[in-house]
Amino acid sequence: MHVTYGQAISDALREEMEKDENIVVFGEDVAQHGGIFGITRGLYELFGENRVKNTPISETSIIGVGAGAALTGLRPCIELMYSDFLLVAFSEIFHCVAKWRFMHGPQYKIPMVIRAAAGSAFGAGAEHSNCVESLFMHTPGLIIISPSTAADAKGLLKSAIRSDNPVLFFEHKQLYQVKEDIPDGEYTIPIGVADIKREGTDVTIIAMGLMVRKALEAAEKLAAEGINAEVLDPRTIAPLDKDAIRKSVEKTHRAIVVEEGNKTGGIGAEIAAMMQEEMYDELDGPVLRVAALDVPLPYDVALELVCIPNADKIVEAVKALF
Repeated sequence: MHVTYGQAISDALREEMEKDENIVVFGEDVAQHGGIFGITRGLYELFGENRVKNTPISETSIIGVGAGAALTGLRPCIELMYSDFLLVAFSEIFHCVAKWRFMHGPQYKIPMVIRAAAGSAFGAGAEHSNCVESLFMHTPGLIIISPSTAADAKGLLKSAIRSDNPVLFFEHKQLYQVKEDIPDGEYTIPIGVADIKREGTDVTIIAMGLMVRKALEAAEKLAAEGINAEVLDPRTIAPLDKDAIRKSVEKTHRAIVVEEGNKTGGIGAEIAAMMQEEMYDELDGPVLRVAALDVPLPYDVALELVCIPNADKIVEAVKALF
C-alpha cells in the first residue's frame, strides 16, 4: 500500500479507535477541522464529540486532562500543534506524566500518547521549528519515538497507543506529505527496536527523523567515493536500542550521529558518551556529531538551511573519520 506519512498516522489512529472505545483524541482544532496538519480529519465524523474533542489553547491543561483521563481508564492520544509547545507544559510532563507510574507502583497506569509535529519547516521561525527530543530524553519514565518512514510511523503509533506507559511521539513536518509503501493489513512495530535502513561496512551513520533521509542521501554520495556507509535508525530514542548500535559498530568500527536538534547537550552527545563508555574497544576513531548550529533557527529560509544538517555536511563528517 502506498500512502503518505501523514495518512499512515491517521490510519493508525482510526484503526485503533475502531478496536478500543477507550481511546480518545483531543487537542487544538483536532475535531471538525482535523488538526493543523489534517492528521485527525474525519475522526470526529466517525467517532463523535465524546471521543474527538477540541481544547482551549492551553497546553498545560491539555496534558493535565490527558494524564487524568489515562489514570481513570481511558487511553488518550493527544495532539499538540508543534513540539515546541511541549515546553509550555514541561512541568506536567516531567513531574506528573513521566513520574507518577514510578511513584505509585501498580496502582497507576498512564496509557497516554502525546503527538507533536517537530523540526524545521521552511521559515517557521525559532518558536515553531525546534527538535526538543533531547530535553525529554533526560526525563526518566517517558517513551520517546521519532519515526522516519510512513511504515514506521503507523506501526510504532499503534504500539504506542497500546502501551500502558506515557509516550511522546514526534512527527517531522517535512515528512507528512512523503509517500511510501507500507505493509498491507494489521501490523505493529515493537518499541525500542532500531532498524537498519541501509547496510554498510565502513561507517555507521545513526540518524533520526528527517535526518534518516539526509543520511541515506549522504550514503549514496559516499558510495560513489568508495565508502560503504550503514544507516541505522533508532526509531525509539528512549528506550535506545544499544544492542543494534553495538552490532553495527562491531562491523564498521566508525560512527557518526546525525540529528536536527542543537548540538550542545543533544541526543548525539548522549549516544557518543554511551559508545565511549560501552563500545570504546570497537571504535577506530572518535564518534562525530552532525547537528543544528547552536542558534535559534532564523525565519529566513536560506539561513535556516545553513543552520541544519544536510547530506553534504554528513559526507564531510564521514570523510573526516578516514
